[in-house]
Amino acid sequence: MTQMLPEPANVDAPAPADERNTVGVSQGRLVLRRFLANKVAVVSGILFLLLAAVSVSAIGLGPIPGWWKYDFTTLNPQNNSGAPTLSVFPFVWGDHPFGQDRIGIDYFAMTMRGIQNSILVMLVISVVGTTVGTVIGALAGYYRGWVDAVLMRITDVFIVIPIIVIGAVVGRATGGLGVVPLAFFLAMISWTTIARLVRAEFLSLREREFVEAARVAGASDARIIFKHILPNAIGVVIVAATLLAASAILLETALSYLQLGVRAPDVSLGLIISDNQSAFSTRPWLFWWPAVFIVLLAVLVNFVGDGLRDAFDPRQKRFSLRRTKEQAASSVTAPASTQARVHPETPSS
Repeated sequence: MTQMLPEPANVDAPAPADERNTVGVSQGRLVLRRFLANKVAVVSGILFLLLAAVSVSAIGLGPIPGWWKYDFTTLNPQNNSGAPTLSVFPFVWGDHPFGQDRIGIDYFAMTMRGIQNSILVMLVISVVGTTVGTVIGALAGYYRGWVDAVLMRITDVFIVIPIIVIGAVVGRATGGLGVVPLAFFLAMISWTTIARLVRAEFLSLREREFVEAARVAGASDARIIFKHILPNAIGVVIVAATLLAASAILLETALSYLQLGVRAPDVSLGLIISDNQSAFSTRPWLFWWPAVFIVLLAVLVNFVGDGLRDAFDPRQKRFSLRRTKEQAASSVTAPASTQARVHPETPSS
């Protein structure tokens, strides 16, 4: 008599390793865990903070003095024809590790001051630009209709004009007022990308059940926008703000290089390159030191932004060759073992 075959068993694939042990974990801890798992982003964040701390502590900030003995305005006697005294093998720091410019100002102090101004511009543009873009995008995405049409047409006007052109006009008018006014006015033209991203997120979230429940409960539009929808879109806002920070560094550098940003006697990395570009063939260190730190700042902020994007959006998985091979091997062996377990040998009647 033929033996009845049992019903095929449902064999569930094991959950990925990065999605286990997440039950009962808050969203903030989950995002932090994903970010800390990205070693490149963590190291970039640490290096950025270390660079900011060195630049502030070296020459001081405002009335607070720093530990470095020279400042970025005092003329000093030329030492070794202005060449850098820094040596790696053997390690020697010297009086002027980054060298001196044509008139004897210490180049290390000038570079640290330029890093300070770049970070300050980055912070102001990120905070102000993100705030303006978030408010405009939230209003456009929530109310839609004529509000959306008006706000998005204003956004389109800023988008179609190259930002370097608008920035040149703004820098020409405000560059002599100082770093903070320059950064503030640059932030007023740097919010367009964030506004579009937040608008798209609000258009999706406003149709969710929790928003309808808040309306039924009698919540005002402001409460729904800032208490219910915005916390669910905060990931998009933070990532966009981080990427805006890297663009802000390059924008300020470009304007200062064109003599339209930070003005003397203050110092900017772009202004240092602009003032010393004629000495590139004879004193290349006057060009390379600020150029290295411009690239370093932009790259570090971009890596941090990529890490935050991956942490807030778990759907964007990084490709792993080892993980792909393991999943392929498990998918090949699992059907064979299931077949042997579900269809055993049947004895002859």
